[in-house]
Amino acid sequence: MITAQPIQRRHVHLNAGVANWEDTMGSRYLFLTRHGEALPDESALTDAGSRQAALLGDRLKQVPFDAIHHGPLARAEQTAKLVADHLGDVPTHVSDAAGDYLPYCPGRAELPADSAGVLLSFLKEFTILERQRGAKLLKEATARFTGPADGEQDRYELLVTHNYLAGWLVNQAQEAPPWRWLALNHANAALSVIRYTPGQVPSLLVFNDMGHLPPDLRWTGFPGEFRTLA
Repeated sequence: MITAQPIQRRHVHLNAGVANWEDTMGSRYLFLTRHGEALPDESALTDAGSRQAALLGDRLKQVPFDAIHHGPLARAEQTAKLVADHLGDVPTHVSDAAGDYLPYCPGRAELPADSAGVLLSFLKEFTILERQRGAKLLKEATARFTGPADGEQDRYELLVTHNYLAGWLVNQAQEAPPWRWLALNHANAALSVIRYTPGQVPSLLVFNDMGHLPPDLRWTGFPGEFRTLA
């Protein structure tokens, strides 16, 4: 388990041989989570989902957040509020770009032959309008939530989102082929952290960490067999 410790704000010091941008840009630390477990109709969190969110907030209470972002759906909004209750006076912003949408739809030529049929069958569930909306929102999300911070100080942001966008952002931080987001899952209220530093490739510091959750609250959002891993 990675335990949150007080973080000292600092200027960015780049590796030798890399251009020094520290006078103009700091690192962005994007703390990424999927909403807590939701009811079957997704209208609200379950009791377990509320507990997950509160425990995540307690874990993150030492992080000097500059902002909390969340999607407009109830399950993300409720999760963000429960986490924010532990974080003090941190500005909270709702954004469609942080919401639940299809971030990228690959073509058959991009997919491995042995799994193309299954993946394309899944993607057929999304209409042309949903795909177009997703592409537009992803462009906004990329501009708003990724890349180094403006200004000299490092920036710490929490993004409470959904499985698809979480998978996409983790996938892109690893510079994996775009279609690979389809194979990534994020557990409810698990924690991932991505660092965007000037002049460097993104760094995935933490992925799907559930150390703040007791065994009975881990792996929700995954197929049932994963519960045995807790």
